[in-house]
Amino acid sequence: MRTPREHFRLVVKYTPFHSRTVAANELNLWHRWRDYSVADAYFDVSLEYTALRNTCAVFDISPMTKHRITGPDALAFMNRLVTRDVAKIKPGRVGYAVWCDEQGQVVDDGTIFHLSPGVYRLCSQERQLDWLHTARLGFDVTVVEETEDVAALSLQGPTSCATLCALGLTGIETLTPFGMRTFAFGEAELLVSRTGFTGDLGYELWIDPAHAEALWDALFEAGNLYGIRPLGTHALDIARIEAGYIQAGVDFLPADHAIRADRTRSPFELDLAWLVDFSKPHFTGRRALLAEQSRGSRYRLVRLDVAGNKPATDAYVYDAKRRVVGTVTSAVWSPMSKASIALASVAMPHGAVGTPLWAEIYYQKELKWNRTNVECTVLAGPSYDPPRRKVTPAPMR
Repeated sequence: MRTPREHFRLVVKYTPFHSRTVAANELNLWHRWRDYSVADAYFDVSLEYTALRNTCAVFDISPMTKHRITGPDALAFMNRLVTRDVAKIKPGRVGYAVWCDEQGQVVDDGTIFHLSPGVYRLCSQERQLDWLHTARLGFDVTVVEETEDVAALSLQGPTSCATLCALGLTGIETLTPFGMRTFAFGEAELLVSRTGFTGDLGYELWIDPAHAEALWDALFEAGNLYGIRPLGTHALDIARIEAGYIQAGVDFLPADHAIRADRTRSPFELDLAWLVDFSKPHFTGRRALLAEQSRGSRYRLVRLDVAGNKPATDAYVYDAKRRVVGTVTSAVWSPMSKASIALASVAMPHGAVGTPLWAEIYYQKELKWNRTNVECTVLAGPSYDPPRRKVTPAPMR
């Protein structure tokens, strides 16, 4: 018999690696990523970050929403869905992409894995099954969410390649950025892609959930001499801000979630113009984006070097005349840059590279709120972009 309010019960799921992550989580810090329980930190945020930038670290990405798209019209469907030309993502390659509504506003961003001819895996932070099923009308394609069917780990950092070599993945050092390759792992097939969300050398490992625990154990044994550590979301967030990567729901509001239409952003307003290809066939939002390209955008995403040592979390951004021209969406003290850095959405025409802006920062110390106004410099790119991220063969140190 159904108990009262049972249909309102929140389902909490555990990833296929939960038995290992819960054992490693000395701090017992967790949060919900969609329906899954994931670790915010395992033993110390600073030390987890240090491992990521100096040795290697492992993050459980199993909760990432994953869709398998197949059928005779798979390519045509994907090209209609996203703004970039999917035909250029060959089998065995991965491509970053965004997709928009008819007003040219970003619904979500994610990665497209071209697994084999006519077979794609679309990974995103947000659940997109409803949007994809609506978009597939008129196309001979099958769209299936396979989030629970694929376990995944992200292995990132300078010794990530050496760790995978020690795991027995022969030739992994020759895998190029955004490439993928399959390897035998016991009786299972292990898919490895040279992708990640840290702006560093790194890989993502995809496997059947039945073999997840064995993969975790083997990976940590192989990486024992290479400083491998588990990585929580707090340390990962520092790394992604250093790399200048945006996050849905933080740096932009997904268009299908917005109540106020003027709060969304287009690809141009997120510094993603390079993902918009007007030379390919029609895609959702094309007409609106052409109009925006002609008249100009409302905003731009900027990367800021913030004076002082206080993170500019949720700060207003001002111009030289003390007019509010934007807001900080992500901010952190960068251990690698030894600087306070931020991502901000700034109204046009403000925010040109090299121009000064100001941030109004509030911070609390011993129950007292303080306010400071500091100068910010607009950066030309991310604050952290090591050469090893793009080098092939991948360095083994």
